[in-house]
Amino acid sequence: MANLNRVFLVGNLTRDPELRYIPSGDAVANLGLAVNRVYKTKEGEKKEDTCFVTVVVWRKQAEICGEYLSKGSPILVEGRLQSRNWETNEGEKRSTLEIVASRIQFLGKKGTGPAESGKSQDAGAEEDN
Repeated sequence: MANLNRVFLVGNLTRDPELRYIPSGDAVANLGLAVNRVYKTKEGEKKEDTCFVTVVVWRKQAEICGEYLSKGSPILVEGRLQSRNWETNEGEKRSTLEIVASRIQFLGKKGTGPAESGKSQDAGAEEDN
């Protein structure tokens, strides 16, 4: 049986990108993404749920996101799910589930940065991350 780990999300940034550089010199950015879902209940009442997701973007794409995106920016993310586990300094075990982006498409207004061309911004080979 083949495995598939692919995610597509459209949402808005909940904060400005957090861009940093790791010791190897590679750029990495963490994006907070809010994804909304609107639905109707059995009674016909309109409801909205919001799912908050962390997106990790690497290398040149991380730098581009840091330069052109800000809180509220609409984006499309293509990537894979990744879980991480760690232990705090106090010995508490923590875990998180995040998206490692392979492609980001800016959906904002035309005329500002890469979004003006309507082209997607490739995050590079995700297997290296």
